Amino acid sequence: MTGLKKKKTTSYRVPKASLSFLREKHTLYGPVVYAAYLKMEHSDENIKFWMACETYKKIASRWSRISRAKKLYKIYIRPQSPREINIDSSTRETIIRNIQEPTQTCFEEAQKIVYMHMERDSYPRFLKSEMYQNLLKTIQPNNS
Repeated sequence: MTGLKKKKTTSYRVPKASLSFLREKHTLYGPVVYAAYLKMEHSDENIKFWMACETYKKIASRWSRISRAKKLYKIYIRPQSPREINIDSSTRETIIRNIQEPTQTCFEEAQKIVYMHMERDSYPRFLKSEMYQNLLKTIQPNNS
């Protein structure tokens, strides 16, 4: 019974955690392993954009924010850009309008969309992947 109870707890904790490691950064390897998994899936633009937005939000200087916003647009938002993210045209148009005088939140809606894509699509696949299972084995104490 004890083994069953422990397994139940582990399986409950993983889905509840969802993408929390992106915000909390409570594990050293979780975000790195997830980013590597996304790169293997050819969808690492999502996590790179999400992390770039987190950094962007902390920029205090107006001039630095303008420069960084234009760079984010060029890399992730502009159609046919090198790492174009999957967002709707309305969100893209709003960013294009706001990029002239970008605020700290001008990429927030796109960031939410990308987060949702990861949470609903790639993250559940990651949790089932061999890569994630190997990560769990390295961070869980050996009870054998």
